[in-house]
Amino acid sequence: MTVQTPGPTLHLPGTTTHTLAPRTPREGTLRYLKAGTGAPLVLLHTVRTQAEHFRHLIPLLTDHYTVYALDLPGMGYSEIVPGASYDEPAMRAGVTRLLTGLDLRDVTLAGESMGAVLALTTAADLPGRVRRVVAVNAYDFPGGVARSSLLARAVVTGVLAPVVGPYVARVEPKGALRRILQGGLVDKSALREDYVDELLRVGARPGYPAVARGVYRNLPSLIAARSRYPEIEAPVHLVYGERDWSRVSDRAANRRLLPDAGFTQVAGAGHFIALERPDVLADLLIARA
Repeated sequence: MTVQTPGPTLHLPGTTTHTLAPRTPREGTLRYLKAGTGAPLVLLHTVRTQAEHFRHLIPLLTDHYTVYALDLPGMGYSEIVPGASYDEPAMRAGVTRLLTGLDLRDVTLAGESMGAVLALTTAADLPGRVRRVVAVNAYDFPGGVARSSLLARAVVTGVLAPVVGPYVARVEPKGALRRILQGGLVDKSALREDYVDELLRVGARPGYPAVARGVYRNLPSLIAARSRYPEIEAPVHLVYGERDWSRVSDRAANRRLLPDAGFTQVAGAGHFIALERPDVLADLLIARA
């Protein structure tokens, strides 16, 4: 049975909300935001966030692109399907559904964190549809959010614990969520209170703790997905915050896998560049729109 929940409290002016119907009973409905005119640009969000992660970036792009911001499977207000997988191939299948279901072509894929990995692997799968990829702080290295703080490490460890994990995933104090997310920011004020409230609203959806556990349990599949990078035919631009959780060695490893890729390091930025410096991302995306 599908449990209907209220929609988001955040409103993004100029956007419309849409759903993509499942093709099989094992798939859920996908929710996405749409805005603007021009060639298609698909935005893919980070771990534990949703399409509203790009609330400050979307308005900067709508004169240049038709923007599609997807809630990845089970996240945001996409349907939670009991027993669904949240490994990289399953998440990538959701992105593929969006591109093929809407018959999008000449697509620019831009993702942050987990979304960056999915943008890259989707491009490997769909060379005939993807024009280019902008991968921001790709979450394809060991440790990830656990590198941001002791609190984040404790929470992720607790969520993954075999007995208490479901309880830890269900109990999400606002202060703890705020501190964990701020661990991905240099400018802590870039995390707005209304956005934290929205994420907590999503976290209270029936079934969401199982999604959270599934995502964290399958983070190693994002690392394994790096093996797909050399298959990508479209131009790639790698973007990293100067103070992202990735290390210099992690970034260098991806540059070796993608030797022709462009590279930008954003000074004074952390993991969540879409929150902290949406103007930089917009400039990169518009430069070759």
